[in-house]
Amino acid sequence: MNEIFACEKLRDPLILLSRILLSLLFIIFGWPKLVGFGATEAYFASMGLPFPFLATVIAVVMELFVGLAIVFGFLTRPLAVLLAFYTLATGLVGHAFWNMTGQAAVDAEINFYKNVAIMGGLFLLYVTGAGRYSLDRWMSRG
Repeated sequence: MNEIFACEKLRDPLILLSRILLSLLFIIFGWPKLVGFGATEAYFASMGLPFPFLATVIAVVMELFVGLAIVFGFLTRPLAVLLAFYTLATGLVGHAFWNMTGQAAVDAEINFYKNVAIMGGLFLLYVTGAGRYSLDRWMSRG
């Protein structure tokens, strides 16, 4: 069955593509948080988050720097798990559809479950590892 779908031939290129696609969202939204640090901090404060400065630092590190690390396949397994739990936390804080009504609740519910789906991809990345095209593989050859 694996021969029919060329699974083994495509394994490493698809793991690389998966790392890129999973990280894309984080990087795209992490960069503006970094360059607009003050605005992000103010937004987090307006949401009532405790320690908005620290929350902003965590968001930038997790989204931009951990996202980039996963793209390059650096410390992929532990960072995928860490990013999965961060994704759960952001879903609980930022997409609390159970506290909303109307279209806002529908939109937040969709985004919450997108976060859950992303977590699934990150946990799968934990299981598979970074693959051949990664810094993890390059460093293990030492």
